[in-house]
Amino acid sequence: MPRFSVIVPAYKVQAYLHECLESVLTQSYTDLELVAVDDASPDACGAIVEEFAARDPRVRPVRLARGQGPGAARNAGLAEAGGDYVLFLDGGDTLTPGALQAVADRLKETGEPDVLVHDHAEVPWTGEPPHTPARPQLYDRGPAPFRPEDRPGLLRLPTAPWTKTCRREFLEREGLAFPPGSHEDTPWTFQVLLTAESVATLDRVCVHHRLRREGSGPSRRHFDVFEQYERVFAFLAERPELARWRPVLFRRTADHLTALFARGDLLPRAGRAEFLRLARDLLRRHRAPGTPVPPLRERLRHALVRLGLHRTYRALHVAGALGRRAGKGAVKLAGALRAAALRLHYRVQLRLPLHQDRAVFRAYGGAGYGCNPGALEEAFRTHAPHLRTAWIAHPEHHHTIPVATRRIAPGSAAYWTALARSKYVVDNEPHPPVKRPGQVVVQTFSGTPLKHMGLDLRERPAAGAGTDFGELLGAAGTWDYVVSANRHSTLVRERVLPGPYQTLEYGQPRNDVFQQATSAEVTRLRESLGIPGHAVAILYAPTHRDYRRTQRCPLDLDEVARRLGPQFVILARAHRRHGGPLAPEALSPRIVDVTGHPSVEQLCLASDALVTDYASVMFDYAGLDRPIVLHLDDEEAFEAARGTYVDLRAFPPGAIARSEDELVDIFTTGHWRGSRSTQLRSAFRARFCPYDDGRAAERVVRHVVFGERGLPPVVPPAERHPVPSAAARAHAPLPTVPRPARPLTLTDRL
Repeated sequence: MPRFSVIVPAYKVQAYLHECLESVLTQSYTDLELVAVDDASPDACGAIVEEFAARDPRVRPVRLARGQGPGAARNAGLAEAGGDYVLFLDGGDTLTPGALQAVADRLKETGEPDVLVHDHAEVPWTGEPPHTPARPQLYDRGPAPFRPEDRPGLLRLPTAPWTKTCRREFLEREGLAFPPGSHEDTPWTFQVLLTAESVATLDRVCVHHRLRREGSGPSRRHFDVFEQYERVFAFLAERPELARWRPVLFRRTADHLTALFARGDLLPRAGRAEFLRLARDLLRRHRAPGTPVPPLRERLRHALVRLGLHRTYRALHVAGALGRRAGKGAVKLAGALRAAALRLHYRVQLRLPLHQDRAVFRAYGGAGYGCNPGALEEAFRTHAPHLRTAWIAHPEHHHTIPVATRRIAPGSAAYWTALARSKYVVDNEPHPPVKRPGQVVVQTFSGTPLKHMGLDLRERPAAGAGTDFGELLGAAGTWDYVVSANRHSTLVRERVLPGPYQTLEYGQPRNDVFQQATSAEVTRLRESLGIPGHAVAILYAPTHRDYRRTQRCPLDLDEVARRLGPQFVILARAHRRHGGPLAPEALSPRIVDVTGHPSVEQLCLASDALVTDYASVMFDYAGLDRPIVLHLDDEEAFEAARGTYVDLRAFPPGAIARSEDELVDIFTTGHWRGSRSTQLRSAFRARFCPYDDGRAAERVVRHVVFGERGLPPVVPPAERHPVPSAAARAHAPLPTVPRPARPLTLTDRL
């Protein structure tokens, strides 16, 4: 008996069926069977299924004598399935890499629930990147598995069957099958969710659902929705114990019917009045007391549908659209006038002479003071005091900027003046400014590249979605200098971001502080973060997952903190694209949210060890020469979506944990700072931190501003002494104290 039965109905999908079946059979989790149902398709679908069955014994072909529609085809596949759990795919869909492994792991974590609800992304037929709206109902916070009444919001998710993995015995016990007609997934989904004893969620895109061009226009098949909702309410009537769900499903019905009617491209024009009349009759028959009160605008839409006021609905819809357009028009007009004035101002500034004594800096598109541009700004003021520096940041970040540095808000007239007339422009993101003759543009980037970047993202649609590669290459053409920390960074960037720039392989400027800080400063940082003097502080900094629309913490930080014990404190820092703290509901007092802290370098200094996955902060931390532990629990999915330049399993900076249990074990056994971990870190540091001796920023300024070639020599790694962590000082051997001199006694002489 296989673990999974993947059921694929196929009808007129010959162009996509190969990719669909391959996506299942090439999963890293192989304990599966593929039940492919040829719904009497007039094209080559049947032959394709037979071809796959001939070469892989896990494929079980099912051929129907006549076309019966996707619901009946799924039922036929379900009758042949023998797996513990059942998944459904349409013939044009694909499983994402590692999806079955993620599903299997989540089922095990949550105690084998009846239903697991996971995410999907829609792939437009036009070839655009997949789109997945945020679905907070899938966040795996709180207890799991749970009863349906604990999360009624799941009923508002798309009713697509390919978003659910169901226990086969549960479906058979409840007699749940797909009805005929279109919108057949509506009654099936509600019946599944309402009768399940236990449900769990997985916040991961497991399926890419292909939207097809044919059949996407107006059609009367959408009238089937009324019969499907009649089945839903008949199912509730048959099961009195589910009566409490009637008000919730009534509102869901009204929302669905209203959405279908509001979409102008789904219903034939001649049938719109009929559709509204049928919707009115359905809602009148099944209106239930206690229905949740929706917002006013939604109540109005529901009332018009329920009353069948077709012309009134259309009139209000058109009037509302016109009002919104008018309001947007006024806002756009004001914005256009301001933009025109700023463009004129910028053009005037571009024709005025450059300020030879000005330098402007920016990091992360207008975030606070820090990273490599921050280290260089300080070095400019120290080593080139004749230059006046300015920092571009949004007003909420102005408090992070030193007093001696001018503050500039993005988009203001001062902003355009600074970009147009400053002699030096320093940034860490590839923004394409207008490059004037005589202007010097320094690109610092924000760390050593581990994840694929630049032109390599062309083959990574999940990671490269929305990237304008022409604009990216145009920006590279404006750079005079690119700051590089090591040979690896130099070779990668010059290949994936080609340009006429000169690479300054001088080290990572933001890491200079690691060699310059003192133990007293580390102590003050720890006190400011509330870290007890005796505690071991772990900085946990995971990276962004391109294959997830909604980011979640890969670790249960509450559980990790509990198992590690009171001697450990976790400093949790989310990636800047995460959008919020890592553990917003953390209960342990030993978890400190440092996502909003302005300086990751200060967090590194305050910590005793780093736990990360694919974040480039590991290269910086190696220069600090403190323990690093990698938590790599989704390596296959991450490699498929983004890819890495360094094989971390072959060349890690320290111990590697593949699960939460292994991570806890590494710390509780002391392996995190053992001799083997130290050896790995030493080799990693030698390769990726050859120039991080505390003077990288100085070397950049001397070369860029003064044109010096005889730069300060690099201190060899063996002679560097980065400030030790508090834990290292606490576990250092006690110094030998000489005994006080005393006169020799007779016994001594004898």
